[in-house]
Amino acid sequence: MADDRTASGAPREGSLDAPTRHPLDWKNPAFYDQAALDAELERVFDICHGCRRCVSLCQAFPTLFDLVDASPTMEVDGVAKSDYAKVVEQCYLCDLCYQTKCPYVPPHPWNVDFPHLMLRAKAVRHREGATSLGSKLLSSTTAVGRIASIPLVVDIVNASNRAAPTRKLLDKALGVHPDARLPTFHSDTARRRLRALDGGTAAATPAGRTRGKVVLFATCYCNVSQPQAVEDLAAVLAHNGIGVKLVEREVCCGMPKLELGDLDSVEKYMRRNVPLLAAAVREGWDISAAIPSCVLMFKQELPLMFPDDEDVQLVRRHMFDPFEYLWHRHQAGLLKTDFRNPLGKVAWHAPCHQRVQNIGPKTRDVLALVPGTEVTVIERCSGHDGTYGVKRATYAISRKIARPVEARITQAAPDHFASDCPMAGSHLAHGLGDSPRAESPLGLLRLAYGI
Repeated sequence: MADDRTASGAPREGSLDAPTRHPLDWKNPAFYDQAALDAELERVFDICHGCRRCVSLCQAFPTLFDLVDASPTMEVDGVAKSDYAKVVEQCYLCDLCYQTKCPYVPPHPWNVDFPHLMLRAKAVRHREGATSLGSKLLSSTTAVGRIASIPLVVDIVNASNRAAPTRKLLDKALGVHPDARLPTFHSDTARRRLRALDGGTAAATPAGRTRGKVVLFATCYCNVSQPQAVEDLAAVLAHNGIGVKLVEREVCCGMPKLELGDLDSVEKYMRRNVPLLAAAVREGWDISAAIPSCVLMFKQELPLMFPDDEDVQLVRRHMFDPFEYLWHRHQAGLLKTDFRNPLGKVAWHAPCHQRVQNIGPKTRDVLALVPGTEVTVIERCSGHDGTYGVKRATYAISRKIARPVEARITQAAPDHFASDCPMAGSHLAHGLGDSPRAESPLGLLRLAYGI
């Protein structure tokens, strides 16, 4: 087990300095060296085994600790290196262990970054050809959405996704669990609905880090499956005198491919998205998106993958979570509070990729400005996490992770249940039999404004 005492014999404590994140050295050939990877996995797993603080976060840590406890030595050295992949498969890169639990993250000398170590292991496996065809197809969200949202085709796709015979075929071909809820596709996409947005004519008013003009990254998921969330965001921004338009063109942010370890595809997407977003920033625009994972991708993952890319870093500085942006405006006295409708009791689920942005519960703070509104905060993983919640291999575990959140929602007896992540919200509502149904916080804010 890793030594948990200093040279003087005193207990070793976690660093009190603010955590820092090292760039991902994924272009270095040594990054893909299996022996070096195994050595680092063993080192970090040993530290995790000695701590076990993260056992309740996800299935990766129970998997690791069960392997250790069942080994001949009951230490990490007794675990077969071939079994390390079982731990890696359960990590969906939520980042919560790094951001909220681990006392050994940099600048601590033990330098533990569990999510990025899992990402490295996924990248090595992907480069070796271990990624299944089904996983590749499920993560090709831009292509799937483009085809599925074609008029006429969209009705066939949606009907097929609800039909038992088709779901059996999806299970066999792509490993999609027959009981998992799949997204509904729309031909009336967000980009089609909002294509006339031109940013408005009013002069932009800066406030704090915000400049009063926002270009929206529609996201491949919201564009075809939750266009209303993008429309609601645009309406709320416009109501507050903020110029708004869509980015000229876009493809997937890259998060689904990142979760596979397909870093080359992440770079291809970055090369298509970032130049357009950076150009908008140079023209005076800020950026936002209606899905926390996409915001986090531009705020954190791409900057760590491309630390020397000026455009990537520029986009990072001007990317905002929607409610983070609105809260900046409120602090400057520029957010309208002409609310017409109370929201009553709101059970708000804070998704992982929003929590790890370190912006605080800004969705709660903004919704709480609405008179006659009481917000119950639920800060726990939904278990959906990209494709994890729909795959046959992990669906049952995802439902187990979701159940405590669903219990909290039921206990709250809310008038509204909302999650900033539409996928997480849908996953939780599915477990609750859509009672209550999932709503978007942006939709609730629009409802409160009565616009």
